[in-house]
Amino acid sequence: MKIDLPSHPGLHAKTLRLMTSFSGALALGLFTQGAHADPSPALDRFSLSAGGYYVNPTFNIQGNTRYGSAESGDIDRNRTTLPRVRAELLLGDSHGLSFDYFRYRNDYDYSTTRSFNVGGTPAILAGTANANIQVDFASLAYKWWLGKGNDVFGIGLGAGYYRAHYDLRANGVFNGSTGALNESGTEKTFAPLVELGWKHAFSKDLRLYAEASGVKKNWGTVTGHIYGAALGVEWYPLKNLGIGADYGITRIHIERDGGNSQAAFDVKLTGPSAYLKVRF
Repeated sequence: MKIDLPSHPGLHAKTLRLMTSFSGALALGLFTQGAHADPSPALDRFSLSAGGYYVNPTFNIQGNTRYGSAESGDIDRNRTTLPRVRAELLLGDSHGLSFDYFRYRNDYDYSTTRSFNVGGTPAILAGTANANIQVDFASLAYKWWLGKGNDVFGIGLGAGYYRAHYDLRANGVFNGSTGALNESGTEKTFAPLVELGWKHAFSKDLRLYAEASGVKKNWGTVTGHIYGAALGVEWYPLKNLGIGADYGITRIHIERDGGNSQAAFDVKLTGPSAYLKVRF
């Protein structure tokens, strides 16, 4: 399955609104930071990270129609790099905002030939299918940081925005009768988001962190969830410029109920990420 994410004005507008809200809060945070004491050495007033998520994707595709059902089983795809942007802003000493955005796209080709009996009569079903799927995900959360020393724990609540687009093309032959399917669609929505985090400062310039997040939608034609977790380290050899690396796992599950047909796919992404980081 190919998750191809063509550019989409609506997606960019939604993401822009999230970033605009974050930028406004950033201005407020920088304006008021002088009135507060120094935060925990595990936290920065503002940090921005840009980099790539080098993943090993695993797919599992399922489909049900009036003619029968099929499942691909787990399929490993070639490693690929996903662009990712993250930002954190501290408001006061223990509150803040976090922003995250990533994009994933890939495609999948499937073919099958099956023999079975229908009312005692032998039947043969043969077909090929190609699916092109893309997922864009952006989130904005309000975070509470607990702790003042070298260890802090974070709890975040907010909203995640995801856009899933698919193009499906299939051709089949059932006992000599041919059929074709060409379908595409886009689902986009906001959904509740929960974030958990922990940071430990060996010094102001060297830190270890762990994080987990989840967003879930259980209404509408397309439902699903996106869960993620990572363990990483960040190092600032210069006062405002540093690097970060982590190893993470992301699970994307999307189901579509089209009335006469249903489809579901699972994507599991595992691998390291590397970032260039700036802070103020």
